[in-house]
Amino acid sequence: MALLIFLFVGLLSSGRLIVSGQISLLPGEVLTSQILDGDITHRLAKELSNAHLPTTFAELERGVSWLLLNDTGPRVRSGCPGWLFLADELKVNHQAQRNADAKAQAVIDLKQQLSQRGISLLVVIVPDKSRIASEQRCTLHRPAALEGRIQAWTSKLDAGGVSNLDLTAALTPLGASAWLRTDTHWSESGAKAAADAITQRLKTLGISATPSRSFNEHHAPLAVRPGDLVHLAGIDWLPLKWQPAPDMVAQASTHELPAASAANPDTEADLFGDADLPNTALIGTSFSRNSNFAGFLQQALGAPVGNFAKDGGAFSGAANSYLSNPASKETPPKQIIWEIPERDLQSAYVDPIAYRSLR
Repeated sequence: MALLIFLFVGLLSSGRLIVSGQISLLPGEVLTSQILDGDITHRLAKELSNAHLPTTFAELERGVSWLLLNDTGPRVRSGCPGWLFLADELKVNHQAQRNADAKAQAVIDLKQQLSQRGISLLVVIVPDKSRIASEQRCTLHRPAALEGRIQAWTSKLDAGGVSNLDLTAALTPLGASAWLRTDTHWSESGAKAAADAITQRLKTLGISATPSRSFNEHHAPLAVRPGDLVHLAGIDWLPLKWQPAPDMVAQASTHELPAASAANPDTEADLFGDADLPNTALIGTSFSRNSNFAGFLQQALGAPVGNFAKDGGAFSGAANSYLSNPASKETPPKQIIWEIPERDLQSAYVDPIAYRSLR
């Protein structure tokens, strides 16, 4: 009887949301790949969880499961004590090879489109946390099928003439210190190593970032940095002492110093001031918006960078947003750095790049 009452109240709560139009059960366009990968059922569950009763009970269930069973839910996996990993990194995607091929071809096509406009492209792959911090996985299994996916994908880019950089070599020497323990993102050490590696790669390609600027670096006092994996596990509402031990970070920030007062011949001849705008654009995911990565990149390049990365943008979200922005046409960059996480290489290609935006 208690179970029946609970289910009935939950049904009424969800039904009220549906009838009132507060949730949308299905996206405007339903793709077969979304159904096969479980994206549709995940969307339904996420939308229905907006009801107050399911939200409250879900939080209680997550908290009790963590405290009693050390369970982190379906989206997060526990490694060694204190280390959390994103489940998506360990997932063998449905039709993985077809998805990877489609995305590689999309990048190759975009590179060709950009080349016609005199814009160079560097694709940067961020390896999985579970790959680099492998010694912190303990008993957590990473499928062997995932080991060669970066090399296989970048080989296709090489064949298509797309400049690319796999950050595995730059981050491996740092090991676990390249990542935050309770977060999906790299630490500031990892972000700085990535920025330095990208700068060296651009130099080998003969690409220079302008205008030349100087920067200083400021560090805030050591403080708790909330981990997004704790939030995804649904246990961030618990008292801090009952959560996984948080990362402590002295957060860095980068600031551009005022340009020298001496007149620059290039800017004197530039009536509209375009010469003073960054000629480098950064697109990508939340990796480019965390741990001062964009700041470290500017310091390494010695020039400002337009950061157009997008949280939750996955493979092509930021690319589409940037390419459809009128500013990308009115003041186009000379080069684009496109940061892509390894875990997105084989996932379903549900947000195709809108090449029409380049016209």
